[in-house]
Amino acid sequence: MNRLRRRHADDGGAGVDLSTTVGTVALANPVLTASGTAGHGDELGRYVDLAAIGAVVVKSISADPWAGNPAPRVHETPAGMINSVGLQGKGVTHWLEHELPPLLATGATVVASIWGTSVEDYARAAALLTDAPAGVVAVEVNVSCPNHHDRGRMFAHSTAGTTEVMEATAGCGRPRWAKLSPNVTDLVAIAGAAADAGADAVTLVNTVMGMVIDLERRRPLLGGGGGGLSGPAIHPVAVRAVYDVHRALPDLPIVGVGGVATGADAIELMMAGASAVQVGTATFAEPRTVELVRDGVRAWCRDHGIARVHDLIGAAHG
Repeated sequence: MNRLRRRHADDGGAGVDLSTTVGTVALANPVLTASGTAGHGDELGRYVDLAAIGAVVVKSISADPWAGNPAPRVHETPAGMINSVGLQGKGVTHWLEHELPPLLATGATVVASIWGTSVEDYARAAALLTDAPAGVVAVEVNVSCPNHHDRGRMFAHSTAGTTEVMEATAGCGRPRWAKLSPNVTDLVAIAGAAADAGADAVTLVNTVMGMVIDLERRRPLLGGGGGGLSGPAIHPVAVRAVYDVHRALPDLPIVGVGGVATGADAIELMMAGASAVQVGTATFAEPRTVELVRDGVRAWCRDHGIARVHDLIGAAHG
């Protein structure tokens, strides 16, 4: 398989080179969708030219169908939203047969995302992706979702759990990005464990655990109880996570995610150390946000005399 895939090279219309690499994966530009916010397939295609963004990272899928959590699943917060969707999906096989083909037909570069409730589940999901088309350039291994029923098994909460899952998913036969949690005391150690276990990159960060109480019912508002907080409220958390991991592990590629709604948000994460960024919650309010962020990155670089966006990676470290 050709792991280096470059589509629709984009010079920004003004001599700005937006190309970047995440480990061994080459991307035409550094702005991707975030898993869980763009669907399993080409759902955003009616609003966005999916071939013209860095990549589409699809909603996390498991080896088997999964019903997800009871409603209500999503609630707006003052600076974002909290969700407890619970990783609903029809499984990897259904995705490969029914949802991936129309997504690839758009010309999109695709990153699959997998999850499981056990190490064996992750291994099976990864194995099912072994023969996926070459358009699936990487697999994001979601070890950090706070919204499925077995919260005590969030593998990203320990170096041992992260190591087990990353070693078990090597069977996918393509680069793996470990999606990690900010809800830990030593993220650097866990990121290092992911890298040692075979991760080509780490995605920082997943949602921050939170809860909303229904005051009239005197019960948690979301059907799953607690949920994951996302949006602008967690952007500084993501910046700090990316900065700390890049400072400690400068050779480990990072995909930054958390509260990205503008080109400036993306640039901030790149200066902290991210090689690429993902756009998620903002898409619920404006489905075109991923394109708008890409254009914002290009405009920022043009206005600041930056010829190559790659030169901004880690710039805040001096």
